[in-house]
Order: sequence, then C-alpha cells, then structure tokens
Amino acid sequence: MTDPRPGFVSNPDPANPGWLTWHLSDSSRFNAQILGKMLVRLDDDGRARTRMFPERRHTNLMDNLHGGTILSLIDVSLFAGSRLFGLIEAGTSVTLDLSVQFLGAGQPDRPIDAVVELLKETRRLLFLRGLVEQDDERIAAFSGTIRKPTAR
Repeated sequence: MTDPRPGFVSNPDPANPGWLTWHLSDSSRFNAQILGKMLVRLDDDGRARTRMFPERRHTNLMDNLHGGTILSLIDVSLFAGSRLFGLIEAGTSVTLDLSVQFLGAGQPDRPIDAVVELLKETRRLLFLRGLVEQDDERIAAFSGTIRKPTAR
C-alpha cells in the first residue's frame, strides 16, 4: 500500500513571510532527522533558495559546519529548486551527479542558503548549478544533474 500523502509538505511559513516550509511528510527519514527545519522560496531573479538553520549537531571538531551537512543541503536544494521551478514532484527523482567546490567555512549560528538555477532541461534530465551562501559569504559552489521520475 502506498502512502497517499505527498513526499514533501510545503506551506507558507507564518514566521518567515515569503518563505514556504519544506519538510518530509514522514519525519522519521533523513531530511527531518539530520537537517532539521528547512524553508524554500523562489527569488525574484528566478533562482530557488533553500534555507536551513544549523545547530551544533551540524558542526565538525573545528566548530564549523560539517562538509556532510553542506553536501546534504545542496542535494536537497536540487530537488526543492526543481519542484519550485515546476519541473518535478520532489522525492520521485534521483541525483545522478553532484560536483562541489568548498570555498569557505559555514558557521552554526546563522541560517545558510543553497541558491539553485536551472541550466538546461531535457526529456529525462535537469542540469542545475548554484552557490551556498551565509550572509555575504560564499561557502560552496556546485553543479548537479538529476533524473526526472520514470512513469510507473
């Protein structure tokens, strides 16, 4: 039996005007357990922004954001952005390729954003790129390819 609920819940966030919530309907899965609260929005320039709110659990021994946290945020942002662009339903596609260049250290005391833009769409693939930003600092640059869902 399949779960009739959507994989992700995205509703206006009253505490953050202009932002939508972004969480799994099943809170026992990776995103909710590891990343915590996330918000999304489509910026005026057509890019999609995914925001997370780091906590101590997201840090390494240098008290910076762990690279795995940043990689996870990037991966989620590819799907959140693609959904905001109206190209997929999140949770039904897969990451084929992800390339990341770390540019600086993220801090756990402020929100961090992954900003995604669509480079090209084909029948089966989406090619995206973006930046991870914290305030005015660039933390990472990335590009990724996701495969759209197959009909079942």
